[in-house]
Amino acid sequence: MASSRPLSGALALAAAAVVMAPTAVSAAPPGTKDVTAVLFEWNFASVAKECTNTLGPAGYGYVQVSPPAEHIQGSQWWTSYQPVSYKIAGRLGDRAAFRSMVNTCHTAGVKVVVDTVVNHMSAGSGTGTGGSSYTKYDYPGLYSSSDFDDCTSQISNYADRWNVQHCELVGLADLDTGEEYVRKTVAGYMNDLLTLGVDGFRIDAAKHIDTADLANIKSRLTNPGVYWKQEVIYGSGEAVQPTEYTGNGDVQEFRYAYDLKRVFNSENLAYLKNYGEGWGYLSSSAAGVFVDNHDTERNGSTLNYKDGANYTLANVFMLAYPYGSPDIDSGYEWSDADAGPPNGGAVSACWRDGWKCQHAWPEILRMVAFRNATRGAAMTDWWDNGGDAIAFGRGSKGYVAINHESASLSRTYQTSLAAGTYCNVQNNTTVTVNGSGQLTATLAANTALAVYAGKSSC
Repeated sequence: MASSRPLSGALALAAAAVVMAPTAVSAAPPGTKDVTAVLFEWNFASVAKECTNTLGPAGYGYVQVSPPAEHIQGSQWWTSYQPVSYKIAGRLGDRAAFRSMVNTCHTAGVKVVVDTVVNHMSAGSGTGTGGSSYTKYDYPGLYSSSDFDDCTSQISNYADRWNVQHCELVGLADLDTGEEYVRKTVAGYMNDLLTLGVDGFRIDAAKHIDTADLANIKSRLTNPGVYWKQEVIYGSGEAVQPTEYTGNGDVQEFRYAYDLKRVFNSENLAYLKNYGEGWGYLSSSAAGVFVDNHDTERNGSTLNYKDGANYTLANVFMLAYPYGSPDIDSGYEWSDADAGPPNGGAVSACWRDGWKCQHAWPEILRMVAFRNATRGAAMTDWWDNGGDAIAFGRGSKGYVAINHESASLSRTYQTSLAAGTYCNVQNNTTVTVNGSGQLTATLAANTALAVYAGKSSC
């Protein structure tokens, strides 16, 4: 959820749950590569370099960039989520830098998703990052007071649909997306991004926009079938539910991330055997999944980079397990939850200046190719020890084992792999599968094994 301050209190609880909905449309990224690297607050020049140097070669299908529109001034990350115009003139780069980034990423085989803020504008007044003057409810040449919802108080009751979708998220001026002019103007912004080659949109704060309004806006796009991923946070008993939005496209499944934290921190990995739909989540074909995102890593509701092996192994599991379309969050170190990106978003190199580059951690990065190679294969050959050691296959295409126990584990696993030598991409050592499909390995505590057909040497 975008916010005008760090996610806490009511913001942290902004959410949605499961009800009946239309059949999913344009859900799940098209093509053979469904993993998105979310390069949070990276500037566009740095994203372009990373597409060429890392994302393309690793097999990432998409990169998600932070909101490009002109926004309020300030060093905090959340200033990006308070637009003041739809010009590409934020801290991360201008229109030329954005266009160059899209073209460079496409050359590297990586599609571009834009984090898109269309629920609201700013919470205050001033001059934006591109020089535009504005006051709350008046954005010259774009919106005036008549374009905003009549409720000018903050959202106070998530059990009341009207309150959630007409009042203001932490004081941000709430656009009246039921209005013709607003729908046309929002679609105009998104169509402008499409002219620059954008391949998809992540709709920020989608829960606070009626799903019919979003459907109407999407219908106005020059490519109405464009990939569409919506932020609709689950909350038990709330008025607005995630499945209301699957008719538009994918919906981010926050319960997936919340429950992974609990399982990896304090429960048994053995419980994950039927993870996903078996836990009452959205249909796999409509679910956007993640271990953490920029909000949840800060509000403590999910794992984050500070959680060490728990975090790494959770990402390994997500990329190996056949449910949803995964996002890999990649941001920067923080102690102040408000802190904006180091160097204004310029990344000179991974693991310098506080940039964490989770998308490039070897244990995570190498699982992207595993996921691409095993695409379409159901889970098979599940094994667990009743505790924190699990293993499972993806038919004849791959096999993974995760040892989250405190001691090493040696055993023989039954797989559906063909006999031969395979590279364990988790540590670049080779393992052998015998004629009966058996694989014998020793896994140290908090490590994993992952092999897939076609990768015989390291």
